[in-house]
Amino acid sequence: MRSTLFTSLFLMVAGQASAELTSDAADWHLDFDKEGIKIFTKSQGDSDYHAFKAEATLNAPIQDIMAVMATPGSCVEWVHGCIESWGLKEESFNKRYAYSVNDLPWPVQDRDYVIEISTSNDPATQTIFMDIVAVEDQLPPKSQYVRVTRQETHYQFSPVGENQTRMVWLQHTDPTGALPSWLVNALIVDIPFKSMKALENVAKDPKYANGQIIYNAAGLITGVKSKALADATPVN
Repeated sequence: MRSTLFTSLFLMVAGQASAELTSDAADWHLDFDKEGIKIFTKSQGDSDYHAFKAEATLNAPIQDIMAVMATPGSCVEWVHGCIESWGLKEESFNKRYAYSVNDLPWPVQDRDYVIEISTSNDPATQTIFMDIVAVEDQLPPKSQYVRVTRQETHYQFSPVGENQTRMVWLQHTDPTGALPSWLVNALIVDIPFKSMKALENVAKDPKYANGQIIYNAAGLITGVKSKALADATPVN
């Protein structure tokens, strides 16, 4: 129970990630290497809490991975601790808003959050970037949850041949409340390890398989097609 509690808090209560949080920083230290997933950590500015970088080559093509990532309700299928998620608003595929809830064991109150998802790509390398931050002005708080107002996460997806995807996940968290930094730092591998394994499996579901990434004439990503998205409730 304690492990679930603190890994959930780590995922949900995000901190002040900065421009220093880059995948090629020299001070990443390898803390975990198992089943093809490597997780690095490093100190982050003045924070007592470490940042993490997770890397893995997933056995699923990038179009199927993106079919999962573009479906708002998919959070409950692969993100460790997510129990509710849905699309809130779309300005475009490249700028979307979603709502999610994370389950925390009693007596800690569950956390909810509204996120802005910015999606872009590099046509030269075919790498797709998803940058996610919490926002406060899209949905009123709900009394049964504690609203998370600070979060920053970065995903990078690159094709490896036709049937694999290289994933890099960056995150830094500075939890609020009386959570000892040594305990949070000791548990930060749980979230990316369990979630990346789940994402690889979920992408093989028929509703995500055979996805299609849509690009404009300049080679910039403008959308994703899949059975899951076709069946999903439209987002305003």
